[in-house]
Parts: sequence; C-alpha cells; structure tokens
Amino acid sequence: MTTTPLAAAAIAQLEAKGVDVVIGTAVNPAGLMQAKAVPIRRSNAFADPGLGASLVWHAFAIDHSGIAFSDNIGVVGDHRVRIDLSALRVIGDGLAWAPAGFFEQDGTPFPGCSRGTLTRVEAALAENGIEAVVGHEIEFVLVTPDGNRLPSTMWAQYGLAGVLEFEAFVHDVIATATAAGVGIEQFHPEYGVNQFEISLTPQSPVEAADQLALCRIIIGRVARRHGLRVSLSPAPFADSVGSGAHQHFSLSNAEGPLFSDGSAAHGMTPAGENALAGLLRGLPDAQAILCGSIVSGLRMRPGNWAGAYACWGAENREAAVRFIRGGPANPYGGNVEVKVVDPSANPYFASAAILGLALHGIRKKTTLPPETTVDPATLSDAYRDHAGIVRLPESQAEAIAALDGSTRLRRILGDLAVDLVVAVRRLEDQRYAGLDPEELTAKFRMAWSV
Repeated sequence: MTTTPLAAAAIAQLEAKGVDVVIGTAVNPAGLMQAKAVPIRRSNAFADPGLGASLVWHAFAIDHSGIAFSDNIGVVGDHRVRIDLSALRVIGDGLAWAPAGFFEQDGTPFPGCSRGTLTRVEAALAENGIEAVVGHEIEFVLVTPDGNRLPSTMWAQYGLAGVLEFEAFVHDVIATATAAGVGIEQFHPEYGVNQFEISLTPQSPVEAADQLALCRIIIGRVARRHGLRVSLSPAPFADSVGSGAHQHFSLSNAEGPLFSDGSAAHGMTPAGENALAGLLRGLPDAQAILCGSIVSGLRMRPGNWAGAYACWGAENREAAVRFIRGGPANPYGGNVEVKVVDPSANPYFASAAILGLALHGIRKKTTLPPETTVDPATLSDAYRDHAGIVRLPESQAEAIAALDGSTRLRRILGDLAVDLVVAVRRLEDQRYAGLDPEELTAKFRMAWSV
C-alpha cells in the first residue's frame, strides 16, 4: 500500500468542511470490522508509520469474548495499522473514513493482512495481463435496537410496501452514500421480512472491497439515526432464508473481456471457461472463507438461492456459481456471480480466494464441466455424482478441514492468512457447534453489525 501524505492545505480544507476525526477500519479473519480514530491533524501519522495494534486483532472471535490463540498469534508482538489516504472519504457529521491495512514494525506488509492479500492477488492478475472488476451485493435485515424482529404488517417480497415503510431510511442511505462517493446501483426489498439488498457499482478488487466496507458503515450509521439496527448475520433468524453477500466479477485482457464476445459457452472465451472452471473446482476448499461461520450452514440449504451445490449455470440462482450473459440488458458485459458468499466473510479474503482460483484455472487451462440447467436439488444423487455436482457441506468442521488442508488456497492466500481464518472458525465450532438453530441465530444475530 502506498500512501500520499495529506498536505496542510488539504487538512485545512477538510477542517473547513467540518471534519475533525478520521476513522480507519480493517476487517479481521472472522469478518469483524475493527477501527481506530484520530484527530484530523494526526491523519498523516495514522497513514505512516501507523498506529500500534496487537496481533490478537486477527484472532478476535464473533462471540466478542474469545481469542483464537495459535502458534502465530499470542500476547507477544505488535504491528502497525495504517490507513490508505488515497481512499479517504468524508462521511458526514465531522467524520472522514479510510480503509486500513496491517504492516510490520519495519514497514513491510504483514502477510496475514486481508487487504494486503487481495492487493497481491490483484497484482498477480496484472502480471498475467488480466484486469478484474468486482461488484458486491449487501443483504441485510432491519431489526430493533436490541436486535429483535420489527413488525411486518405491510411487508411483501420485493414489494413497494417495503420501500414506503422505510422510505426515510432508504432515502437517507442513498443520499449519504452518494455524498461519500459510494456507487449504489440498486436498493430494493428482498425475499425475507424487513430484508433489503444493495448492489454496488463494480470497481477494481481492492477498491470494491473498500467500498463494501464503507457502505456497511453508512448503513449502520443511518439505521441508528432512524432508531433501527442492521443485522448482517448470514442467518438472522432460524426461520428466515438468510442473507448473502454475493460477489460478481469479470475479467479482461489485452484482447478484450473473457466472459463476453467469445466463441465458447454463452459467449465466454476459452480463458473465461478456464477461469470459471478453476473457481468451481476450488469452491469446496474455499467454503470456510466465503461462508464459513458457525451460522453460515443455516443459510446454505437448497431452496435458499444460496448455491448449496457446487455447479454452474447461466442465470441459475440455485447454482453456487451463476453465469450472467453479456448483452443489451447487461451494460457491464458477461460476468460471474458467486452466490455462496455471505456477510460473515472477510470481503478482502473472499475476493482474493475467488480471483486467485480463477487465475489458477486460467494458468492450468482447467476444463469447465457441463452446465447445470435446472435446480440441482431436483436431480438424482446418481446423476449429480456422474456430473460431479458436489453438495457443499452444512458442517462447519468439514469446511474448516477442507480449507486447512488446501495446498491451492495456501498458495493463493499464503499460509498465515489461511491459518488465521482456520483458527477463528475452529474456535466457533469448538464452542458453539452444540447450539440449536434458534440459539445460534439469537447469539450471533448482531455479531457482524456495525
């Protein structure tokens, strides 16, 4: 990460706009958003050399009490958390925000930093002549300030009533996001009661993950202003469909897009097919990164449009990987939606895993399996076995073991990054695997909220 210092004139200009505090945020392996704040005059110091942070920042668990101590993380040691001033945004009420990354005391990148990991994967794509664009979706449920259900007298799936019932909230989110430079493509009620989805403007991978983090902050702040809170749990309530955090991505090289205007399936190029195949083949190993929390399994069920089966299909919302064709109705061209990702994932690690697997598929010229053109749950076990369609496990322990033993993901993300994710998820499994769905959803409903 390179940082350009804020000149005294720029600081004075921010102060003239009423900014007096800069918040820097990072996301840890458990998907928790962490922060430090400084007076505006200390923003350059926050950027370089950064502020001290214990190594256990990477080991804090979603129960807000546990620490996943390991051979890598203990009470000894310290590094620096540094904001990227080039991404600084004014977010209102005297606050500015910037994304942060972790560095060693000597200024070298900390290998377990999620933002740094995604930066490395983006650079690896560039070295292979490939540019990636990522678009994030945010699904969330509005709840009371103490995390309970809100009334739903007027709610209907994707209905106008949801917009009108929360009209002031919707307007405030869009206005605040626009002022902060966050691109909202659409904002609509979802399938679940008091559930909304926001689609964000596609950007380069690191910028897109930064934008997602900022949008979550905006949603949380606006909800508070309206006497509400936001649940970002993958399964806020045991009887709900759950919330996803789908990621769309497209790839291009010097010859053009890989998922459009080609001669292969649905307009893909051969390299596009390879990328899709690499992602699909690595998906079971990546599950603990993409949707690996103790409550994620409650969402990963057939019928929830969560991608419970590792297969692909054009516009198939029950496939783990949905291909979206390019054409007049899709101004961004052909792209791939990874449906298994949920809000418990660290978005930087998730994008790094997805794009790293796609690059691996291109390098290895991995062959794309046949398309699944129906709901995979309607197929017989024998047919799925023959077609290589894998049911992704609901068991957190199984997903953790697959990631822990994955040489492919360890090459893509680095051993330390994988070990950190495994440690926090294993702590969850050891402590809470015995809870029933009602207990799990109640305990972790607000775990990822900001």
